Amino acid sequence: MKSTKNPIGVFDSGVGGLSVLRAIRALMPSENMVYVGDQGHVPYGPRPMGEIQKFSEGITRFLLEQNCKLIVVACNTASAAALTYLRGQFPDVSFVGMEPAVKPAAEITKTGKVGVLATPATFQGALYASVVERFGAGVELFQHTCPGLVGQIEKGELVTNDTRIILEDALLPMLEKNIDTVVLGCTHYPFVIPLIEQIVGGHVRVIDPAPSVARQAKRLLEAGGNLNQSSEMSEIRFFTSGDSDSMKSLLPLLLGMNADVESITWEEGRVTR
Repeated sequence: MKSTKNPIGVFDSGVGGLSVLRAIRALMPSENMVYVGDQGHVPYGPRPMGEIQKFSEGITRFLLEQNCKLIVVACNTASAAALTYLRGQFPDVSFVGMEPAVKPAAEITKTGKVGVLATPATFQGALYASVVERFGAGVELFQHTCPGLVGQIEKGELVTNDTRIILEDALLPMLEKNIDTVVLGCTHYPFVIPLIEQIVGGHVRVIDPAPSVARQAKRLLEAGGNLNQSSEMSEIRFFTSGDSDSMKSLLPLLLGMNADVESITWEEGRVTR
C-alpha cells in the first residue's frame, strides 16, 4: 500500500537528472527521494532506442523495489526513447517525463528565433517532432547537439575553457541568427546556465524545464492523495552504476549538499545492490 512518506524515484543516465531533483526538492522539501544515475551507461544519447528502453525498465523495477510512489524520468533521451514504453510496461505507475520546452519558448520569443540544445537521440525522437509540430509553428528553431558537453558536466567541469568552447560553438552561430530564447533539452545542461548566460548576454532567455517538471510531479501527487504533508526532515538516497566516489564528490557542486552514494550493478538486465 502506498504511503505519502514513500519516496519519489528520479533517474537519469548520469548526474543531469540532479537538476530535476533540485527543482523537486525546492518545491516539495518534505518529499523523500531516491535518485539513480546510470553512470555505467552514460551517455544515453548515442544508444539505440531498444537499449535505452531496457535500461529504463531495469531502473524502474529497482525504484519500485524501493517503494517509490512516483517515477520521474529525469532524462530527455530516456523520455523520448522509453516513456511510452514504460507506461505500457507499468500501467499502474505514475510517470513524469521530460519534454523539450518548445511551447514556452514559442510563447515568449520576440524575434521568432529559438535555439535548442539537446542530444542527438532527443532531436531524432518522435516526442521532439511532436512538440515541434504542435507548438513550433511560426518559430524558427536552430538546433545543436553540443558534443562533449554531457561528459564535461559529468566531470564537474562547469566553467572550464573546454566547456565554454563547446557552448560557444553551439550558441554563437545562433546569436548571429538573432535568437532571443534558448531551450535546454537535456537535464545536464541547466548546470551550465551561468556560463550560457555569460555567452548569450542578458537579452536572451534561457529556459530550464526542471521547475515545470517538479510542478507536474506535485500535481500528480496531489491528485492521487500522495503528497507528503509531513514537516519531518526528508531523506534522499543516491545510487549509481558508475563510480560512487565520483558522484559523491559532485553533490556539493551540483546540489550544495553532502551525501553518501550507494553502488548498484547490472546483472542480466536487472539492477542489483
